[in-house]
Amino acid sequence: MSADTSSSAQAPLSPNDIRGRLRLRATWRLLKPYWVSEDRKAALGLLALVVGLNLALVAANVWLTNWNRVFYNALEVRDFAAFKLQLAHFCAIAAAFIVIAIMKQYYTMMLEMRWRTWLTGQWLRRWTTGQAYYRVEQTHGADNPDQRIAEDLRTLAGSSLTLSLGLLNSVVTLLSFVTLLWMISGPLVFALGGRTIAIPGYMVWFAVLYAAAGSWLTHKIGKPLIGLSFRQEQTEADFRYALMRLRENAEGIALYGGEPAERAGLHGAFGHIRENWRGLMIYTRRLVFVNSGYGQIAIVFPLIVAAPNYFSGAITLGVLMQIASAFGQVQGALSWFVDGYASLVNWQAAANRLLDFGSALQSAETEHGMRDGEHGIAVTERAGSTAPGAIEAAGLVLALPGQGGGRTLTAPFSMTVRPGERLLVTGPSGAGKSVLFRAMAGIWPYGGGSIAVPAGARTLFLPQRSYIPAGTLAAALNYPSPPGTHGGAALADLLRDCRLDRLTDKLQERDNWAMRLSPGEQQRLAFARAILQQPDYLFLDEATSALDEETEAALYALLVERLPRAAIVSIAHRSTVARWHDRHLRYRPVREPGSEPRYLPTEESMPAGMRA
Repeated sequence: MSADTSSSAQAPLSPNDIRGRLRLRATWRLLKPYWVSEDRKAALGLLALVVGLNLALVAANVWLTNWNRVFYNALEVRDFAAFKLQLAHFCAIAAAFIVIAIMKQYYTMMLEMRWRTWLTGQWLRRWTTGQAYYRVEQTHGADNPDQRIAEDLRTLAGSSLTLSLGLLNSVVTLLSFVTLLWMISGPLVFALGGRTIAIPGYMVWFAVLYAAAGSWLTHKIGKPLIGLSFRQEQTEADFRYALMRLRENAEGIALYGGEPAERAGLHGAFGHIRENWRGLMIYTRRLVFVNSGYGQIAIVFPLIVAAPNYFSGAITLGVLMQIASAFGQVQGALSWFVDGYASLVNWQAAANRLLDFGSALQSAETEHGMRDGEHGIAVTERAGSTAPGAIEAAGLVLALPGQGGGRTLTAPFSMTVRPGERLLVTGPSGAGKSVLFRAMAGIWPYGGGSIAVPAGARTLFLPQRSYIPAGTLAAALNYPSPPGTHGGAALADLLRDCRLDRLTDKLQERDNWAMRLSPGEQQRLAFARAILQQPDYLFLDEATSALDEETEAALYALLVERLPRAAIVSIAHRSTVARWHDRHLRYRPVREPGSEPRYLPTEESMPAGMRA
């Protein structure tokens, strides 16, 4: 993690920190792509429907206000027949309002999930293409990318719709009711004990009682949403966990080239979120039914409460009810910023995190595109070379990442790895031996020079601790190939050959095998996987460090037997590994006055007496 990221986590953001500011123009660049994507027709259709339903709700409120005038006039003249007719009209208006509110909420949620599904697919593609997940972790310091994809994309889609539709609704409502309220509003004035008292908020107490009753009913009807919401959080957490596993095991996945398998697993985890969301849509629809009915009853509830004052002649009913109706509409419209402030802050914070994450991904994508050798190590494929079928490195310089170029680990050197060759790499810790393997794998651009790999060559890299996906043991053995690529009998025989006899009856057991198996068992499993993959070039980075010498010798003998034409390149510190190799690449220190120590990898033949 970069220093900038770590420091920002320890100290509060300053007012000038870009992550704490509104970035509306940049945020629009996050929002726009979906609306011009291949899904734009369906998205714009749903958006038009939702906007239309919002406008229909405002129109229904205007309709209710006009109904108030007719209804109260009927009451004013004691016209009982007109009174009953207007009650029937109210039922029609209320029914229309409830239906519109249900449809608006349902289709808004549908649009939100559609938008989020598209966003998640796009960001997952960017994150899992070209080992971007690995490069972001190495140099770009974007903390918690799993949370940004799982949580911030959800906030971006949901809050964008909620805030924009809420603003549209408030503006239209305000324009529709502010003039009416201006014309009819006035304080409630009455005399008490010879004094004139004005109470501007007398309906508040009635609203409190009504809200208490509505809250109880809402909780009773909406209680199933508690379980669904818990399940939603669980599925969200599972999705975050799957993303986190990819992040924590970035190097192992990158070395195996397991991006397609990981992407499939992540899409599967996200599918559970979408399935549970459908349940949320259904039960939220029921809750909206109750809440909409609650809102409509609130229109007549003040009438019932204020009726005694009207019949006593203290106030005119029409004026009283118009004030109540229009004031509620205008007050709600003017409260958009206050009511939505927390959502607005969370929305912009999520957008800022996504913008920063997008910048990190862009830098990772740029690094992946380096192919000229001037700004990094150029890894190319070619059909032929001076040594046909060989991996060739020329003028290779290995360095660490860092601003303005990190520390250089090696002086320029060249090397060749031919088919069927056995090469041992040794040197002090921190000299850059593992970095050499990462450069060979094409995931380490820091440095210079070029690496030419035969076109179509199958390479496999076994780090000291290989990545083992959660699931069945059979799927872990087949990885990164799809589960079922190799049959159970072949897998069981291979486990026995790799001295994992106790696991032969557990091939179909699901577990987190990375936590279940010991380091030595994990390394033996990695050897079995290498034999299954049949690579042309096999790179082992301290791949037997957790094994005893006798088991180490047995596994190397098995590799030589089962992969006779494969080149085997090993990093090791133990001398016992040397006997299985015929060439030696030794990292020798190069002392240059006034500079940090560097190393010069030099090839030499392995003494005949040390070969197996």
